Amino acid sequence: MIDLIVRGDRVVTPHGVGAWDVAVAGERIVAVAAAGSLPAGPGTRVVDAGGKIVMPGGVDPHVHCKWPLPNPDGTVGETAGPATVSRAALHGGTTTMVDFARWTHGNTIQGTLEARERDWAGHCHCDYAYHIMVEGELPPELPGQLGEAIAAGYPTVKIFTTDITPSRRGRMVRFGDIWEVFKVLSAKGGLGVIHAEDNDIVMHMYGKLIREGRVGFENMAEVHNTLSEDLSFRRVIRLAESVPGTALYMMHVSAGTGVAAIREARARGLPIYGETLHQYIMYTSDDYRRPNGQIYHTYPSLKSKADQAALWAGTLDGAINAIATDEICCALSVKVQGVRIDDTTGGNAGVEPRLAVMFTEMVGRRGYALERFVDLVSTNAARLMGLYPRKGAIAPGSDADITILDPALKRTVRREDLHETDYSPWEGHAVDAWPSMTILRGKVVVEDGHFMGATGDGRWLPRRIPAEVLAGTAL
Repeated sequence: MIDLIVRGDRVVTPHGVGAWDVAVAGERIVAVAAAGSLPAGPGTRVVDAGGKIVMPGGVDPHVHCKWPLPNPDGTVGETAGPATVSRAALHGGTTTMVDFARWTHGNTIQGTLEARERDWAGHCHCDYAYHIMVEGELPPELPGQLGEAIAAGYPTVKIFTTDITPSRRGRMVRFGDIWEVFKVLSAKGGLGVIHAEDNDIVMHMYGKLIREGRVGFENMAEVHNTLSEDLSFRRVIRLAESVPGTALYMMHVSAGTGVAAIREARARGLPIYGETLHQYIMYTSDDYRRPNGQIYHTYPSLKSKADQAALWAGTLDGAINAIATDEICCALSVKVQGVRIDDTTGGNAGVEPRLAVMFTEMVGRRGYALERFVDLVSTNAARLMGLYPRKGAIAPGSDADITILDPALKRTVRREDLHETDYSPWEGHAVDAWPSMTILRGKVVVEDGHFMGATGDGRWLPRRIPAEVLAGTAL
């Protein structure tokens, strides 16, 4: 029995955009047929999406929920948990998020994953998965544990090549240990997700600017600079090249030098993929000088207009494959508490307006095809993270995760209309459309701004990286 038919004249499918009926039975899409051709039974709901854009639910491959952050009073608190962030995600048309399970010394990978699941299970409105995050000096037993986790459905491993700030000593993984992790990824079919900055350059620049008294956060781009991205990307990619079969997903690419390194690696046939953030392609380091300029910052840093142009070029030529948020949902008082290059809070609250902002900029202002927009905010992330075609596709057999963008809902983004926290870096941004309906596995969870989801709706997603991703032929 068909429970739901979404009938639209601009439905984005893996085969292009057209007028289609999308039929849903239970949690899955069971048919995609010519518009108006599917009969509705007595119990079938028909959603008329004429004049709207029907797309697969968004996939955000880079969020941080229930994450430790210092408070203004010096204590350590947490960012908003999955209940808050996932609710906002669904309001904005995103149905799947990938967070991080952070391993620390004295724990096992299995124990880390079990602890993270306690943070999420029964607390999330949308579907979710985790990257395993490792840091510091890795004990000799850890690579074996990573191999077991990859086989159990956790195939992505995050690695830092820098401590990021002087106060975070112990975050960086040294290259000998990265080499050992790459051997496991290659043997077991995993994907490295890399925060790549050159630690020597970054720490040198912290020391230099502090000595010179130029410690304001508006100088952040001098510390987390384009040379650092150039050196670190090329070194990590060269290490991966020495371990045949190692595939990498370079997180939050922020500079033209990073784009160039990925592009050159892909031209050599290497399985290297790039992610940027909507902050990096919409804001520059000039925005640090705006009132409360910290709200635009995440690590590494915003860069120049030339770097921004290179990121946009990468979204067209395949060097940039996905656009994420690096979501950190905290109060404005926490986000702006740091005013120095070495204490500014990273990340920002952006998961809800991501689809609308990117649709407006890509399709409305830059003339991107709808298919390319959907690739960058949904399909490519699903492919690379081992979720496709369950996620990221409107096709028979896929989960019925469907977002309907309505161009009649043009608006200016206002924080009071959002569902995350008390500020938005997108405040005042005009958008050409907004989701009128979000469907998660066949259930309408948001309709006309009304939330109908439940915290138990979200499910953990076991993943396996496809062979074509590992071979570099997927995108």
